[in-house]
Amino acid sequence: MTEYKVHIAREIQESISVKTELGRAATEQIAEAATAILTCLRAGGKLIVFGNGGSASDAQHMVAELVGRYAVKRQALAAIALTTNSSSLTAIANDFGFEEIFARQLEALCKPQDVVLAISTSGNSPNVLRCLEAAKALGLKRIGLTGNDGGKLRDLADMCVMVPSSSTPRIQEAHTLVIHILCGIVENALVHDAHPGGQIFIGGKAR
Repeated sequence: MTEYKVHIAREIQESISVKTELGRAATEQIAEAATAILTCLRAGGKLIVFGNGGSASDAQHMVAELVGRYAVKRQALAAIALTTNSSSLTAIANDFGFEEIFARQLEALCKPQDVVLAISTSGNSPNVLRCLEAAKALGLKRIGLTGNDGGKLRDLADMCVMVPSSSTPRIQEAHTLVIHILCGIVENALVHDAHPGGQIFIGGKAR
C-alpha cells in the first residue's frame, strides 16, 4: 500500500509541475487560439477538431462542451469532431488510406471562415498532418495542440500550444486543461456578446 501512495503522489506532482510550466510557456498561444476560435464563431464559422486515440476523445470532449455547454447557459456553438462517423472513417481509410481520414472529411465539410484544431501528443501523426496540409491549402486558420517540441505539427499550424513534457499521460492531462480554458473563454465572450451587461448563468445560478 505504501508504494502505491508514493506512486500516486509522484504522478500528481508531475501533473502539477507540467501544468505550472505550461502556464509559464504557453499563455500567449492559448490566448491566440481562443481569439481565433472566437473570430471564427462570430463570423458564422465552425470549429473543426480532430486527433487519434486519446486525442480523438479530447476532440469530441471539446465539441461536446461547445455544442452543449461548458459552464454557462447559452446558445449552441458550432463545432464538429472528425472522429465520430465510423462509416466515413472506415470508408475513407479503405478507399483512400488511413492518412486521408480527416483531410477527406475536411474537404467536404469546411467553409472559408472555419478554424481547425489539430490534437496530437507527438505532433507527428500522419493523418493529422495531412489534414493540416489540406486546411492550409483551403486557406483555413490552423491551431495545433501538442506536446514537447511540437513535432512536424508546429510548422503546419498558425498557432501551436505545446505542453512542455515528453510524457503522453502528462500531455493529455494538460490538453484537457487547455480545452477547458478555451471553452470557458469562448463561452463567456459569446454570452457577453449576446447579453452585454446581463447575467451569466453558471451551474443554474445567476452571477
